[in-house]
Amino acid sequence: MKKTILLEFEKPLAELEAKLDEMRQVGSEDPAPELLASIEKLEQRVAELRTSIYTNLTRWQRVQIARHPERPYTLDYIEAMTEGFVELHGDRLFGDDTALVGGLATFKGSRYGTSDQNVMILGHQKGRDTKSRRYRRFGMPNPEGYRKALRLMKMAAKFGRPIITLLDTPGAFPGMEAEERGQAEAIARNLLEMSRLPVPIVVAVIGEGASGGAIGIGVGDRILMLENAWYSVIAPESCSSILWRSWDYKEDAARALKLTAPDLIEHGIIDEIVPEPLGGAHRDPSFCFTKLGTAIARNLAELSEKDGAVLTDERLAKFSVMGAWEEA
Repeated sequence: MKKTILLEFEKPLAELEAKLDEMRQVGSEDPAPELLASIEKLEQRVAELRTSIYTNLTRWQRVQIARHPERPYTLDYIEAMTEGFVELHGDRLFGDDTALVGGLATFKGSRYGTSDQNVMILGHQKGRDTKSRRYRRFGMPNPEGYRKALRLMKMAAKFGRPIITLLDTPGAFPGMEAEERGQAEAIARNLLEMSRLPVPIVVAVIGEGASGGAIGIGVGDRILMLENAWYSVIAPESCSSILWRSWDYKEDAARALKLTAPDLIEHGIIDEIVPEPLGGAHRDPSFCFTKLGTAIARNLAELSEKDGAVLTDERLAKFSVMGAWEEA
């Protein structure tokens, strides 16, 4: 059986679980009453510790879970929630970007209590090993990625198809070539154009949601967020580096940024928290596929009843009230 990669705060639990497995193995050969009682007692301790750890996660620990290398990525969700996915490539201006994938598919709403719908679905895609991570550029798009996304979303609007976007990126690619090809303009253009597309847009933060790299495909009518994902203007390490000239204060930065789902729903940035299994999405991906699919299906059904003009007016109003400001 494949072993799950452990995060630092999970190691005490893993040690107890390993000890419990050893005792169970001995107990299967020699089921003495005293040993069975000890096993039962240890099982209770393990359950209590597991619950204690995962129900009292710090913001930094949630960031670590969101980055877990075994966590489901965009293509995993597309495979689970849709049928007939046809990936579309290229921005028709420069080239294709493998860090951001998208295409046409049938969203299987019938699995989640609604009707099936033809949709445009897109999102950031990370890699699983060294080769694929380099190929996907760790899920950090270049300008052509955002321009490809915009091309696909405009196509969806032309044919009246709802749009689903899945956010999971440590940020837009920061290389010189990205800046030369207009990274900031590409993201800004997407914000403008997404705000006025006359079709339903459901956004889901499934892992990391960092800065403009995420918001570049993140303007929607409904913003969903997995329980252990994070969404912020900057990553904790980068924030720590700017404020304290060191990465050593990343935990303090994570606390100050208030980047977790409970923080963001409190401030009206997101609309719904999608639950994950205890320990994170990688512990039981099918659980997350079902929960997120159900949430998307419900929101698509509600939004599909609205006229395009109503959608764009409500979308603009939604984002206009975010944050705090004063008029002089």
